[in-house]
Amino acid sequence: MLKNNQVAWALVDFLNNSPCAITKEVMKEADPEGNLPEEVLYAAIVAGLCDFDEEDDEIFEKYVRRSIKKLSIQDYSDNPYLKDIRFPDGAVSGGWKFIHDFYKPYEAFIRDDIEIDEDGREIPLIGYFDELFGFPCVQQDGREWMAVKPSEIESMKDPINSVSGKVITFGLGLGYFTYMASIKPDVESITVIERDQDAITLFTRYILPQFGNKDKVRIIKEDAFGYIDKMSEENYGYAFVDLWHDTSDGLPIYEKMKEMESKAPGTKFLYWVENSLISALNWKLNA
Repeated sequence: MLKNNQVAWALVDFLNNSPCAITKEVMKEADPEGNLPEEVLYAAIVAGLCDFDEEDDEIFEKYVRRSIKKLSIQDYSDNPYLKDIRFPDGAVSGGWKFIHDFYKPYEAFIRDDIEIDEDGREIPLIGYFDELFGFPCVQQDGREWMAVKPSEIESMKDPINSVSGKVITFGLGLGYFTYMASIKPDVESITVIERDQDAITLFTRYILPQFGNKDKVRIIKEDAFGYIDKMSEENYGYAFVDLWHDTSDGLPIYEKMKEMESKAPGTKFLYWVENSLISALNWKLNA
């Protein structure tokens, strides 16, 4: 029997309320002799914090153990965007602001979109570092809107690898997708649709000038759904849609955009964290 809901709710509660509960000291206390592999130990502590039944091997082996992964800072410090783009902390435009944030050593966080097995099992993917990890972030009215951190980097890999030719992206953020697409030789151009002028101002003032291929980038201030009718005139090969913070605000936008894909029949649509959106849609339909 699948236990998607039980596991998801428990892990979400853990991430929301006690993501920093595991520390180096807690790890040492739990296994003073160092007998267990670190990821297994970390997963066992997470299972305990989530109050999962110790006898339920299915939850531990098929969900929690598969969920947990120790990440390497080197894998992200070599990311082209993080290497090439510099951010002025505190730069403000309207309600938007650049800051740097960080993950503490052993702090738990979402590291990628969920995995969905062929049998329907949904695996939330959680990561941690064993040292401090800093990352750039843009806030809107004090709320994180976009950050170039593992979850965004990993969840955008497939869309970035997929696009070529003329590309359009809905949603600007920190321009991570736009930058990574722009450095691909097989990408001809990237059109960005963004309705918030403050977001555009921050990007064009501080980030876009650092792009090596900024001549590939065109920014249009318009509502995403207002631009859909014009897409067929432009012959975009790919569209990447990233207009939401998470599935709670993203699902209705995703459903509406899927309905409007037919207005641009020659364009292949790609969606940020689509597995999570599909999961949320299934929950909604089966409620």
